[in-house]
Amino acid sequence: MIRFLTAGESHGKALTTIVDGFPSNLKISESYINQQLKRRQFGYGRGLRMRIETDKAEILSGVRFGKTLGSPISMLIRNADWENWQTLMSVDSINKKTQKISIPRPGHADLVGVSKYNFNDIRNSIERSSARETAARVAAGTIARKLLEEFGITIGSYVESIGGIYPENNFAEKLFNNSIPLNFSAQSISDKSDKSSVRVLESEQEEKIIRKIKSAKKNGDTLGGTFLTVATGVPVGLGSFINYDTKLDADIAHSIMSINAVKAVEIGEGFLLAEKFGSESHDEIVMKKDFIQKN
Repeated sequence: MIRFLTAGESHGKALTTIVDGFPSNLKISESYINQQLKRRQFGYGRGLRMRIETDKAEILSGVRFGKTLGSPISMLIRNADWENWQTLMSVDSINKKTQKISIPRPGHADLVGVSKYNFNDIRNSIERSSARETAARVAAGTIARKLLEEFGITIGSYVESIGGIYPENNFAEKLFNNSIPLNFSAQSISDKSDKSSVRVLESEQEEKIIRKIKSAKKNGDTLGGTFLTVATGVPVGLGSFINYDTKLDADIAHSIMSINAVKAVEIGEGFLLAEKFGSESHDEIVMKKDFIQKN
């Protein structure tokens, strides 16, 4: 029902997004969207670009008097760093000679970009393949987040590990073992992880991670990690097994895998299930008498 499209280069004038198919009369504000954009930029070890930009979304259409109209919602996020790139990223042709990027970086879209689109300047591909594009996604996703909240569905996330450093008491294990309260809200995870400079849930783990980040930076290196996202209040029956493109798991995996640098996605215990017997992996079905009588 809802789709979105983003446009814009990392050092261009701005990023834009259009959200189409969104219902009318939902309350939404720029401040609500900007709160999520601020969360995206927060954290220790972020790149220099995060300190240059202060992302704020400007709603251009689809909202009137604080409510959606049912028409496409368009938003604009200006790039503060554009002031330093006006010549290098000029839309119009220029007479001045600019330096081209010709050495591709491993692990980026540099080489495949120039090969696929027949460029002689790597900048033509890295400007769009930059993680900067995700700012527009956050703006679009926040519109969807607001709609889900109307139905009591909340989304929460935290960083599970960085550089192979996991917490002593992994919250994921409690989720998979069904040892959390039934009234648990996913929002509480985000509230707690937002207090950490690396968005983890344990202070001891945070200290270890920061030390490892400092060591990696000193050596001119980088680190990877894992994050966990939880949704609560989700009704039974979302998605469908009827066709390949209506499967909820498939949609979730596709969305997450489309984020720059993400190389693996697991639903639930995911890869760990491959090591277990089926009797250990499958959810136990329990039929309650009251449920049978009412349904």
